[in-house]
Amino acid sequence: MIPAAFDYRRPESVDEAVAALAEAGEDAKVLAGGQSLLPMLRLRLAFPELLVDVGRIDEMRGVREEEDALVIGAMTTHHDVMADPLVRTHAGLLAAATETVADPAVRNRGTLGGSLAHADPAADLPAVVLALDGELVATGPRGRRTIPARDFFTDYLQSALNPDEVLVEVRIPKAGNWGFRYEKFHRAAQAWAAVGVAVLVRTDGGRIAEARIGLTNMGPTPVRAAAAEAALAGAEGPEDVARAAQAAAEGTRPSSDLWGSAEYREHMARVLTRRAVLAAAGPA
Repeated sequence: MIPAAFDYRRPESVDEAVAALAEAGEDAKVLAGGQSLLPMLRLRLAFPELLVDVGRIDEMRGVREEEDALVIGAMTTHHDVMADPLVRTHAGLLAAATETVADPAVRNRGTLGGSLAHADPAADLPAVVLALDGELVATGPRGRRTIPARDFFTDYLQSALNPDEVLVEVRIPKAGNWGFRYEKFHRAAQAWAAVGVAVLVRTDGGRIAEARIGLTNMGPTPVRAAAAEAALAGAEGPEDVARAAQAAAEGTRPSSDLWGSAEYREHMARVLTRRAVLAAAGPA
């Protein structure tokens, strides 16, 4: 299909982008890599009056360190995220999960910020940033504000961003001493995950001292598997992990579709959580 008619702006700075959004109100959309928005425009699932293309804003690209955190520009492509040495050293889970996103063409055009702002619960990276206790920084007419990942995803394809705000960067606490693993089940290499599990594990003396688990496609938003996280504290062997993983689907609201029932997704969440935790915890 052909998209509905819209006006197009390509600002050179964040301030220009914010001004364009503020002028248009709720009838504008931000275009980042376009890997999610453009298909929606073609299908007329989205029909903004104004498209604000932030592709020329260099200040929204790149990775840098700030004390105990990595700061990743929202327009940093998936390819650049997964290849960056700082990300691979201090946020290995993000690098590993990004390597599984779609295919090379999408990874070279799609952006971290675009994926998060789109807020699709079936996308890989929202659950990963949630497990990493990330923060998202937005800029609008009232200035900058920082939104914890746990508060950012509000409903299906909805986020805490205001219509006149631009997501400019993502802050990830360094997690170099944590084991990690991203497991997902999908019907084809380029398909959305039927279920995904992002796991971080910190061990102490052969036991799991702390675990963080983010779930992909287990409800209208990405969620943390809080019950399984609590059950994993003190686990020291495969049997303990298997028992704790049975709580992975507690509190979730997966949907049923052509690719699996809600009950099937709950089962897969338990299976993938067990696998991911064992892999993240390592041989010990």
